[in-house]
Amino acid sequence: MEWFPELNSVRLTLAILLTLLLILYWYTRIPNTMPKNIPTVPIYISLLGLWSDMGQDKTYDRWLRQPLEKYGAVKIWFAGRWNVLATRPQFLVDMFRHEDVYAKAGSQKKIPWSVIAALVGDNIINSHGETWRLFTAIMKPGLQRRITESGPLLEKSRKFVDVLLEEQWRIGGEKGFLVNPIIQRWALSCMGICFMGVDLEVYTPTVIVMGGYPANNLTQALERPGQRLEELQSIIKKTLFKPLFFNFPDLDRYPFIFRQRKIAFAIMQEFGDLLCKTVRQRPHQETKSPDGDQVVDYLDRALKEGRITEEQYRANIKVTFLTAHENAQQLLNSTFWVLGTNTSSTPSHTYSPSSSNYSVYTPRLTTNQPRNDLYLRARRGNLHSNHTWVGWNAFGVHTDPNIWGDNAREFLPERWGSDVKSIQSAMRRKTTQCHFIAFNAHSRKCLGQGFAVLQMKILLFEMVRRIEWIVDPGYELKLTSGGIMAPLGLRAIVRERGEVCLSEG
Repeated sequence: MEWFPELNSVRLTLAILLTLLLILYWYTRIPNTMPKNIPTVPIYISLLGLWSDMGQDKTYDRWLRQPLEKYGAVKIWFAGRWNVLATRPQFLVDMFRHEDVYAKAGSQKKIPWSVIAALVGDNIINSHGETWRLFTAIMKPGLQRRITESGPLLEKSRKFVDVLLEEQWRIGGEKGFLVNPIIQRWALSCMGICFMGVDLEVYTPTVIVMGGYPANNLTQALERPGQRLEELQSIIKKTLFKPLFFNFPDLDRYPFIFRQRKIAFAIMQEFGDLLCKTVRQRPHQETKSPDGDQVVDYLDRALKEGRITEEQYRANIKVTFLTAHENAQQLLNSTFWVLGTNTSSTPSHTYSPSSSNYSVYTPRLTTNQPRNDLYLRARRGNLHSNHTWVGWNAFGVHTDPNIWGDNAREFLPERWGSDVKSIQSAMRRKTTQCHFIAFNAHSRKCLGQGFAVLQMKILLFEMVRRIEWIVDPGYELKLTSGGIMAPLGLRAIVRERGEVCLSEG
């Protein structure tokens, strides 16, 4: 007979709780191999997203800036493990220069069972060694082809401005409207015509009414062959950065328990299937473009020749789709904020040497650049971390007063120079020094950098030529809490040039 059944029940409960606590401690403990001479960011900082939607900039300023600017690196919890996060340029130079030591390894290596690994796979950005060199040899000609026929990009830029003006006309001249949905369609459209050989966003002819803007809502009257891809892209962005699963990717092993992860895997599969089907069914070009083949053409040939597998083909198609539009999308969101709050900097001469491309660029808060089997070596302090994932934080580098001075966070296009030659020289120098890493540096420098700058120069030219804009006075800046850093939910008020000055009401 049990004389004290309640006591036994309490003991069992305590035993279960103790076991769970021990498992949690074991899972989140800091390995002995981690460097001892840098501070540790408390693990709860990485889990803030579970109960807070604080922007990445505020998180960085409050908990990361001081230790990173003092020590140059910290230990931080990310993607289910402890990582070293570095911002000191001398660490980054060593990291980016020594591809043989700092082995690039993405989610397909680090957490191959996860949702994000199912999305990106083994691609040119996440690979290392011979695989990376193979992908680079295949894709580099398409990514860096010289675009002399810029007409299609100019046409997309003109249509983008048309849609902005029509949307402003539709809601009224004094109200701001969300710019990101329109920006996303522009970015997807440019990516499609320049890398995939397919137009994912075809605008229908505009009907103009007497004395006004289009009679129909142009944003609703778009013929969009890639409409489902656009929808999936929006869903993916919300799905990937769920704080619980992003920080504890081991939970992705159990989609039969977590139904939303089962749905997430299905979304990634649908996206990959639809994208590959779309590019394979693209219209055949009767005449070859004078600018040469696109990335998708090189990948098609590599697959037919047996140089890459079907999975590698799919992975590189997907990563091209994702990176070639999302970075431009968030750069343009940031451009709307920076230039919409610095209206004195909007005359066209500000843009002539593309200085704003560099000053405006708001890169991702990059803690998700993992490395395998690597070292961090410093001239002083000897920071050593073997068999540890290491990443960097571009926002921290670009706003560090030790690098850029006390005005590091101010919008100063003139800091780059006053003419094209000096600006380009400063850009190369700052990139080599790892003071500016929006496009990465050294052996891992972004192969699409030239296209990104060209794309933005064409669009900024068209925007400055035709419109002025300000950020809606009722909008309060909030940056994304995960993923690429950019203003969230930004609203702008747009006018054609020659109308009443926006800054004067």
